[in-house]
Amino acid sequence: MEKEFEEKYRTLFRRHYAGLSFYAARLVGEDDAEDIVQDVFMEIWRRKNDIELGEQIQSFLYRSVYTRAINLLNHRAIVENHNAEEAELMRKKLEYYQPEQSEAIRRIENHELRVEIHQAINSLPDKCKEVFKLSYLYGMKNKEIADALNISLRTVEAHMYKALKILRERLSHLHEFIVFIILTTKVFFG
Repeated sequence: MEKEFEEKYRTLFRRHYAGLSFYAARLVGEDDAEDIVQDVFMEIWRRKNDIELGEQIQSFLYRSVYTRAINLLNHRAIVENHNAEEAELMRKKLEYYQPEQSEAIRRIENHELRVEIHQAINSLPDKCKEVFKLSYLYGMKNKEIADALNISLRTVEAHMYKALKILRERLSHLHEFIVFIILTTKVFFG
């Protein structure tokens, strides 16, 4: 009996394999078509004690290939949809946590930057610090500072030069552009 089934099975395989492969390729593409057809034939072999290889087997083969193709296409759609949703979620996370886009991170960085700058300014020698603050925090001109502190214009300029030199050294790890902006604006000192 098994020898008879093997003979019918081989004949069935030779007769229908190419046509089923062509049919499956139209449904799912050539890459997966062969796997589907082989799975169908493997299923027949596993069920050899329960299946009869009679006249109706051709329609059974085509229905089986069709069902497996639909299952594969549905699985692909689920995976692609899941991957697309996952990719979109990851993109949104990356966008949200991108330092340039995050207001919270900008505030933290600005606060840390302000603290570091204030510490650098407060570490200046007393007269340099006083002259620097009057100039950059209060926007006074060198002549006004000289009059207010009862010192010469030349001394104000010397203190400013010394203060800027010390600050450049202490804040040298910061990008020069940032230091320039910070030292030329009052935003960070308010």
